[in-house]
Amino acid sequence: MVAAGALLKPAAAPGLHLEIRSLRHQFDFQGATLPVLDDVSFEVEPGEMLAILGPSGCGKSTLLRLIAGLESPQSGEILADGEQIRGPSPSRVVVFQDPTLYPWRTVHDNVALGLEARGQAKREGHRVTAALQLVGLADFAKAHPQQLSGGMAQRTALARALVNDPRLLILDEPLGKLDSMTRITMQTEVSNLWRQAGFTALLVTHDVEEALYMASRVIVLSDRPARIVANVRVDRDYPRGRGDQYLVDLRHHLLDLLGLGSNW
Repeated sequence: MVAAGALLKPAAAPGLHLEIRSLRHQFDFQGATLPVLDDVSFEVEPGEMLAILGPSGCGKSTLLRLIAGLESPQSGEILADGEQIRGPSPSRVVVFQDPTLYPWRTVHDNVALGLEARGQAKREGHRVTAALQLVGLADFAKAHPQQLSGGMAQRTALARALVNDPRLLILDEPLGKLDSMTRITMQTEVSNLWRQAGFTALLVTHDVEEALYMASRVIVLSDRPARIVANVRVDRDYPRGRGDQYLVDLRHHLLDLLGLGSNW
């Protein structure tokens, strides 16, 4: 991957300011009501990376879908720069665990999807080339998804997000399916991209170490229906050392909050 500073300039508009106010959400499940989120409130400052930890099935991905505008909450508000979110926007882009690439399209054409949807592909095509260079896939622009490794496929998905110059990048377990060595590399690369570009980032992960390595702050959610049980500032500059005793101690603290302290 090309060094982040080599191609990526700070965004013309800074990362957006996100406010979550008294958010509640539920689903109808087999004729019964299934509460998912219960009075969740927090803010994310412009340019901040916030990680969200919580037990499997507690509602983390639901929270991200609401913030992305893919669903509407039953009650509460989600504000982007003071304006209520009422639907999807190219300024808020989601990168999922599954890259969801179209197998019949080349890497270049998968990355260009957002520009095509807005009728900007011809005028802004250079942005696709720049995004591919940024994630180290310039030589694979004509490849198809089945020719890519898992890490390369996820880099394609990341480039597809970055080509839109998002002000909020929503990362839903984006590295969860990668092997451990590729995952460690991608953690550093995504962190570098975020720090250079200045967008706001939300990261959902089950990996406590990943959250502490990448994020400036970590929110811990309870079992469903999710409530915030901790809001922890990670008081370390970047780049971070994984063996830093401060991060090791904080990892143990977060594992305790998640009910896993006795396993470490």
